[in-house]
Amino acid sequence: MYTAMSVVWCAMDLVPALEEPLKKVLGPATAKVMAEHLGLHSVGDLLHHYPRRYEERGQLTHLADLPMDEHVTVVAQVADARLHTFASAKAPRGKGQRLEVTITDGSGRLQLVFFGHGVHKPHKELLPGTRAMFAGKVSLFNRRLQLAHPAYELLRGDAEETVETWAGALIPLYPATAKLESWKIGKAIQTVLPSAQEALDPLPESLREGRGLVPLPEALLKIHRPHTKADIADAHARLKWDEAFVLQVALARRRHADAQLPAVPRKPAPDGLLSAFDDRLPFTLTDGQQKVSKEIFDDLATDHPMHRLLQGEVGSGKTLVALRAMIAVVDAGGQAAMLAPTEVLAQQHHRSIVEMMGELAEGGMLGGSEQGTKVTLLTGSMGTAARRQAMLDLVTGEAGIVIGTHALIEDKVQFHDLGLVVVDEQHRFGVEQRDALRGKGKQPPHLLVMTATPIPRTVAMTVFGDLETSVLDQLPAGRSPIASHVVPAADKPHFLTRAWERVREEVENGHQAYVVCPRIGDEEDDPKKARKSAEDEAEKRPPLAVLDIADQLAKGPLSGLRVEVLHGRMHPDDKDAVMRRFAAGETHVLVATTVIEVGVNVPNATAMVIMDADRFGVSQLHQLRGRVGRGSAAGLCLLVSEMPEASPARQRLNAVASTLDGFELSRIDLEQRREGDVLGQAQSGARTSLRVLAVIEDEEIIAEARQEATAVVEADPELTGFPALRTALDALLDEEREQYLEKG
Repeated sequence: MYTAMSVVWCAMDLVPALEEPLKKVLGPATAKVMAEHLGLHSVGDLLHHYPRRYEERGQLTHLADLPMDEHVTVVAQVADARLHTFASAKAPRGKGQRLEVTITDGSGRLQLVFFGHGVHKPHKELLPGTRAMFAGKVSLFNRRLQLAHPAYELLRGDAEETVETWAGALIPLYPATAKLESWKIGKAIQTVLPSAQEALDPLPESLREGRGLVPLPEALLKIHRPHTKADIADAHARLKWDEAFVLQVALARRRHADAQLPAVPRKPAPDGLLSAFDDRLPFTLTDGQQKVSKEIFDDLATDHPMHRLLQGEVGSGKTLVALRAMIAVVDAGGQAAMLAPTEVLAQQHHRSIVEMMGELAEGGMLGGSEQGTKVTLLTGSMGTAARRQAMLDLVTGEAGIVIGTHALIEDKVQFHDLGLVVVDEQHRFGVEQRDALRGKGKQPPHLLVMTATPIPRTVAMTVFGDLETSVLDQLPAGRSPIASHVVPAADKPHFLTRAWERVREEVENGHQAYVVCPRIGDEEDDPKKARKSAEDEAEKRPPLAVLDIADQLAKGPLSGLRVEVLHGRMHPDDKDAVMRRFAAGETHVLVATTVIEVGVNVPNATAMVIMDADRFGVSQLHQLRGRVGRGSAAGLCLLVSEMPEASPARQRLNAVASTLDGFELSRIDLEQRREGDVLGQAQSGARTSLRVLAVIEDEEIIAEARQEATAVVEADPELTGFPALRTALDALLDEEREQYLEKG
């Protein structure tokens, strides 16, 4: 099996020349380094290891912009070279040698340093006026940037071999490592480049010609040996389409397969439970909620499983839309389950759903409605008797709606007739967890995935491309705007003092506040380190842990107010009690970790102070901020940071403070984190199966590829008429990704 890094491409060219192991072509030593450090094993892998950028032979790079502590490749000219002799422990008679070479590119200068026996060759070759490529790790010495013992490759314009190897006017620079410099990769690629002629083309000929794309062999030649910038553009245009199209075909086939599965249609009874619930609502649904509800109800009425993603802004009313879908399924004789990522959120959902439904949530109970059903909570920390009763309610069908955590997934939990699964905050659940719950229905249940993290359209088409998407971007009437401000605690400590005054003012006006911290307390760390940190930081910053901050506030700026803490290591009963007191208005200020990030709904809470806000991601800050401003009073969110004004972290906070548009913030977040592996479960941005396709920048290509892929799959689901495409798909869908698509 090929590695995840190259899986999209290595089997795409399933012909002997491209399957050839690199050790046979390049030798075992080079092949071993390429396998260990770049994940490249075959000729096909190497051909699809594309240049990161290109240097023009007549144009120098920008030494002024070099990043610290990173391995870089630069093209520059030697300005000066000096050999110094000095005494040292190893050379006490003054025979130690150090070669200092200064290179320039017109934008800046950089010093290269060579020591000992390593000075002889560069002393002869790196003469003033010489042009070369240099690779090494950027470090700082005596306040000057330098490369110590860099590898280098001379660029002799008059040497035929060098000109041929480095592709004439444009020099490709490859993603490299300290063990394998860019030019060594380039030379290896030149060795295997003739094999590109045998690459099988996965794009249907009509699609390729209709969009004016070059054939795959030509694209591979142009990306590695471009003669003009137009060659690079042609290659990129073609290779982006390969990535987008093959990925969208995989997702289109998943949608097609889902459409063939049987499911029980769930149509709400006229004048039934849903009608009774709607009559109870003290407000009118927004146009957006009505539109999305219709999309969901249309799906539920079909005889194949719904697979829908419901995304929307913080506070847009997703839970209400999901609840109406669950009630509709109960109305039709089935059961609905909501899977929440934490006990705090499961309990919050249970409380709010029971509150919204009133007597309709008391089916079978004294005082309950005849039309009603039972709403049951099932979590891992419940007592034995309560747990046994909840499981009995599920298997008998007495409970129409169940809200729970991963406890719902356990083998012994059985349903009478599971018709709908609602997954809240999808990204917090593994594929296996969702699949286990979906497997509890007599037939595949309908699936509604909710996320409160707005997702750009292109990401929804890739990460969630096997789901139909509904978007709620309209806030309910009566919701108040949230004012957000960055509090520069280091530059202006009096701003932080003012922040606590604002919290006190909100409480005096009858409201409540959250204070969010990134840690629980010092006990998470090594005690010695914690003490040392406390000593070092005491004078410079406020404590950043929940337990410390709560104590400091209660004794200091918020003395006299009722301050409580909430964090993940508390006993579930204690967490629930704290949330109940806060929801009832008995607690003035709740100092918490991110356990309050999603789903927590206390309309009377109007202020939030986020300590060390720069430690949180953009989307997470937006989620946290969404906990305030949920009632008729205006919300206030203060982002406290000690980072300097010009730092990227502060720029990120400024972006959050400047807009309440979650979709815009999600684009910023994605651009900073990169896409991650859009099919795999590692969505952190650490690795990516996309080489040239950028999810944000290439929106148009992804949208068009989705249309083309859908048409191809509808006409030929098994791709019998597209053997090269089928081969490419087999390469993309290695075992891990196949499972992801099967279960997702």
